[in-house]
Amino acid sequence: MYKQVLVGFVALALAVSSPATAIDRNTDNTKKAVAKTTTYNIDVDKSVLTWNGKKVTGEHSGPVKAEKGYLTLNGNKLTGGVVSIDLRTMTSSDLKDNKEYHDKLINHLKSDDFFSVAKYPVSTFKITKVKQGSGNTAEVTGDLTIKGITNPVTFPVTVSVAGNTLTATGKATINRAKYDIKYGSKSFFDNLGDKVIYDDFTVDMNIVATADNASSAKAK
Repeated sequence: MYKQVLVGFVALALAVSSPATAIDRNTDNTKKAVAKTTTYNIDVDKSVLTWNGKKVTGEHSGPVKAEKGYLTLNGNKLTGGVVSIDLRTMTSSDLKDNKEYHDKLINHLKSDDFFSVAKYPVSTFKITKVKQGSGNTAEVTGDLTIKGITNPVTFPVTVSVAGNTLTATGKATINRAKYDIKYGSKSFFDNLGDKVIYDDFTVDMNIVATADNASSAKAK
């Protein structure tokens, strides 16, 4: 009889303790998963963004600087982020040796015919979805705001991490007509002939960012 009672108590103790142990284990795993998320602050001096716009008779391209931003990773997987682009820093590389035409182009791009930079000096891109690909690639979707107008943009990126430094590269194609940029656009005007400026322009991104010390400490 004594043995039967003892066995019963042991069985009851195991039954009560096992679920708690499983819960504790799951809690620990959840904490570890959360702890892996790291924020990387964009280094605006090392990051390079290059715009390119084309027209019937040629094309122009040049750098524009990131104003600020960050990217978040869970382990080595990109999960989110925000990048602000300072349109006031836009220049043209192909006209750098011809100041008169360079300034004429850039001032026109900054005018209300195009980006209205005096009123909207900063463009922002906020990641809303990341579809992981093979290796360190991903397809990123986010809200791009230009001239106070927001539209979704999707493009592929490649992310690599070395120590506390993250590098993200990608190329986005943007339709300016969606942002009410009408000048020289076939979407708004007919019979433009060789004065057409294509709606699509691209931004090549080479983003360099450094791990935030606080989030890095949590990941360890």
